[in-house]
Order: sequence, then structure tokens, then C-alpha cells
Amino acid sequence: MAINYDELSKKVLALDSQIRFAGIANSKGELVAGGHKESIDGMLSDDEVKMSIHYALQKRELYTNLAYKIGHETSSITEYEKVTMISVPINSNELFMVSTEPRADYLKIIDYIHSALGSEKYSV
Repeated sequence: MAINYDELSKKVLALDSQIRFAGIANSKGELVAGGHKESIDGMLSDDEVKMSIHYALQKRELYTNLAYKIGHETSSITEYEKVTMISVPINSNELFMVSTEPRADYLKIIDYIHSALGSEKYSV
């Protein structure tokens, strides 16, 4: 059974008050589901969001080159002064992306996403 990514994004947004954004990007850098929490103003313009997605995909690609040694990426967390960015690979073509307030409980968020994705989780 296919996962409804819009519904999953909404559930992740509701998981924690510190979550600002939850969505799925495809390998072309397009946001295919999700968005910002309604009560939150985005920090980035639409073009900057596209850049952020591009950078997350680029970083993922770099680490994929080492997967034969260290295993596949299961998540990535980057903490900035104003926001924490989380990415969770869904499969070789899709990336679940979340942004939170600094110091949010990102392990809880990642565990929830992994659990929700279940058998959809990373298939090469």
C-alpha cells in the first residue's frame, strides 16, 4: 500500500510544536508533498527553498558514494543558529525533509518518520 505523503507530512507537522516544515522532495528537487505549518512564516523565499532542497540532495549524493563502506544514509541533521534541518531518505528518488526550531527533539521526529515509512523505507 502506497503512503500518502501529504497526510504523512501533516502528521509530522502535528508531532511537535517546534516543527516548522515537513515535506517530500523528488530527485529533480521538486517539492511533491507537504509544506510549512500554517502558523509559521517561512524564513526562505520560494527560490531559497529550491536551493535548500538542491543542497540536501547534493549532500545525500556525496555520502551515497561512501555507502559501500559505511552503509546507506538513514537520516541527516544539520543545526543552524535559527533552524535545524533534517532529511530522511525514503528511497533512491525521494527525500523527506523537515525543519524545526533549534534544539528540537530531532531523534523523536526521525524515529516517527522511519516508523511511518515502514516497508517503503530505503529501497535501492
